[in-house]
Amino acid sequence: MHIENLRLKFPGSEKLLFKDVSISIKEREKVLLLGPSGCGKSTLLHVLSGVIPHSIEVPMKATSLELPESRGCVFQDPDSQFCMPYVDEELAFVLENQQIPRNEMPQIIQDLLRKVKLELKDQHTPIYTLSGGMKQKLAIASALALHPQTLFLDEPTAMLDEDSTKAVWETVKATCGDKTLLIVEHKLRHVLEIIDRIILFDANGKVVADGSKDAILNTCREELKSVGVWYPEAWEDYLSARPPKVLDSFGQLNVKLENFKGYLQKEVKIHVPSAVVHKGEWIAITGKNGAGKSTLLHSLMKFIQTSGIYELYGKQVKGKKVPEECTFVFQNPEFQFVTQRVYDEVAYSYRLQNMDEDRIEENVDILLNRFKLQEYRDHHPYHLSMGQKRRLSVAASIVRNKDILLLDEPTFGQDTINTFSLIEMFQEFQEEGTTILMVTHDKRIITHYATRVWVVDEGEVIDEFYQVAVGSKAI
Repeated sequence: MHIENLRLKFPGSEKLLFKDVSISIKEREKVLLLGPSGCGKSTLLHVLSGVIPHSIEVPMKATSLELPESRGCVFQDPDSQFCMPYVDEELAFVLENQQIPRNEMPQIIQDLLRKVKLELKDQHTPIYTLSGGMKQKLAIASALALHPQTLFLDEPTAMLDEDSTKAVWETVKATCGDKTLLIVEHKLRHVLEIIDRIILFDANGKVVADGSKDAILNTCREELKSVGVWYPEAWEDYLSARPPKVLDSFGQLNVKLENFKGYLQKEVKIHVPSAVVHKGEWIAITGKNGAGKSTLLHSLMKFIQTSGIYELYGKQVKGKKVPEECTFVFQNPEFQFVTQRVYDEVAYSYRLQNMDEDRIEENVDILLNRFKLQEYRDHHPYHLSMGQKRRLSVAASIVRNKDILLLDEPTFGQDTINTFSLIEMFQEFQEEGTTILMVTHDKRIITHYATRVWVVDEGEVIDEFYQVAVGSKAI
């Protein structure tokens, strides 16, 4: 696999994403691409896998380009690669293209699902009902079903819990020893056991280091830190330099739930026996993939049918109308985009308030700079990287200045710089009285920033007082 002097520019962008980038990857080599959010890692994967320009038309040129003949891809957004509506049909589609006899398919499908630990009561489950993490597992299973010579993995564990993350990389390690691997991943704990080479990019898509993993990790610490890479001790260094603030709630009760249930297709998918939240709390919502964490947030936003007692500031929330006190950041940021330009996405809520356009521009510019999106103001939101889309979704949501902020995995796909910036911003909101309910798998956020933790297990919120964390101290 080889590319020489790659140049690429997305429509609407004034600058080249890559300028004469050259990379060669040997057969069976395991290579990790590292760099800040938006530097072009995913785009490079798309070029080397042939997705660009054959499936996605993007102006590019290279003096030499050699692609692997047999390849499989796991995209950053798993929804973008599914072809069929049901889990078993998705895997069967791959097997049919390999001319696998139909009578052999059920066992192969069962083995693939077991490898990635995708546990389902029925293989004929609609894909749209799966959680984001479960979809990632299915995408990985689909890629493994191809038995490709080269496998491209674009943050395949971004939305997975720790157990599932470990299981996925153990599967990759066990099944891909004879394959060429090109990986983009922020969480390095397990992937470092697999890869043997690291290519490090700066924010402009320039290669700043290329070598063995030990050489890069041992000699390029400052470079890794400056571009926001999740090097092994990144959290420890940050917490040492910026100890978490000890914050107390404001005491006022703003959320009360009693026998609260959320339904999908008339089936109870989430149940909260009893819970209360006080103004200014930061509730971390955690649990295994598919347990119902996102569904809990959807029910609180009234996106799905609910029953039971749901009170905000002492008043029962009724009907299907979204509560005015709440704002929400989706797990998949594309679900909430309503315009065709980054600037307009942030300006949208201001315009609903009939704000003067000059004032809107001033406010939007502040937010775009804060979220490092100013140079992308005229881009279509779909043309951003996943990390940039996530930042845009947060920026567009906080415009509303709501009392209660519901966040579904807001830090996934983010580099260290943007993750820490988001956390500091959320703590600022907390100090101002905003209540935060955040779905997250990040144990550092749970331990050092959450005032309380809700654990979701098989659709039920349990152990609401499972852990209380203030600063770096757990009670």
